[in-house]
Amino acid sequence: MADLIRIYEENPNPKEIKRVVDVLRKGGVVIYPTDTVYGMGCDITNNRALERLARLKGIKLAKANWSFVCSDLSNLSDYVRQIDTSTFKILKRSLPGPYTFILPGNNNLPKAFKKKKTVGIRVPKNNIILSLVEALGNPIVSTSIYDEDELLEYTTDPELIHEKWDKLVDIVIDGGYGDNVASTVIDLSSSEPEVLREGKGSLDIF
Repeated sequence: MADLIRIYEENPNPKEIKRVVDVLRKGGVVIYPTDTVYGMGCDITNNRALERLARLKGIKLAKANWSFVCSDLSNLSDYVRQIDTSTFKILKRSLPGPYTFILPGNNNLPKAFKKKKTVGIRVPKNNIILSLVEALGNPIVSTSIYDEDELLEYTTDPELIHEKWDKLVDIVIDGGYGDNVASTVIDLSSSEPEVLREGKGSLDIF
């Protein structure tokens, strides 16, 4: 049974953050708020947890296109090939924010992602998930929670999310109502930025 933990975005309780991080370190799967829709993820360094996340999503791990949630741009070089100044300026201008940027991956990618040429990078503007990543000390692999309902693409109520995922994940963080618009996805892996999905983030800054 998943714990439903209330954490306030204005001031995330360090004790509750530590409780969630301990579960992530042990291979747990956690549902959390972002600056867009609620996400589900695990520790990027834990292969067992990655396999479990893939099973929950009904896909093979090798086929997964998940994003890496970072706390800031400082650990970008851990997983991303060196980027040029104009690309870095775009990242700096728009993050933290509701964007997923596709960037060329490097050789340090975790084993499960070694064959990937690109990675999706997220730095959401939400103190809860940023505090988790910071306390964990490395990115969280993240995927959105879709809803099977034809009208509702994303569930926004954490209590309903908890009800649905109760027996499948370890923790659901109640960080208040989520958004129902996903992030804007922009591919920066080639010479010109390309919008792959128009979501919550404005395109004006590009």
